[in-house]
Amino acid sequence: MPRPASRSVSAGQPGPRRDHHSHPVPPAAARVTTAATLLLNATYEPLCVVSSRRAIVLVLAEKAVSVDAAAEEVHSESVTLPVPVVVRLTRYVRVPYPAQVPLSRRAVFTRDSSTCVYCGSSATSIDHVVPRSRGGTHTWDNVVAACRRCNHTKADRSLAELGWKLPHPPHTPSGAAWRLLGARTVDPRWREWLGVPESVSA
Repeated sequence: MPRPASRSVSAGQPGPRRDHHSHPVPPAAARVTTAATLLLNATYEPLCVVSSRRAIVLVLAEKAVSVDAAAEEVHSESVTLPVPVVVRLTRYVRVPYPAQVPLSRRAVFTRDSSTCVYCGSSATSIDHVVPRSRGGTHTWDNVVAACRRCNHTKADRSLAELGWKLPHPPHTPSGAAWRLLGARTVDPRWREWLGVPESVSA
């Protein structure tokens, strides 16, 4: 009994499916690229921080435009693109923000310009103005940046007992920029868009 001939794809039969509407593939990045990119809304309001690869995809898809770029570039056969440092969305998006800025060590340092509120030297730690052992809360209005020496000297005593005074009462920062600064390092090239003091280290 003869064996059946193998089936082949004829001109009238569909071949393997190809997706002609795939998302843009970013070019291969240079060896050294910016790790993160600041994403701005169409109104230039800071939204969040994304990876440089994500920022490149947004630019290639024309969903964002580069506002500031690094010296490094990414290359493909047909595209050469400076690695974005700051990008702006081409269309406005409405984002619900939390009611309060998250409290973190980095955010306290940013608010207090990495300066000890007691003596003005470089801050290395945070301190509770009213010690927690005396009922002080871990809230924005009771946490300040401090140097190691002042923190050790103050210990669990009150400012009145030491005769110390704060230059200004600690406060809760506000604004979209603070919501993303609370959890990451500040790139110096973002400061123009975030309103961050120059004294804050990256």
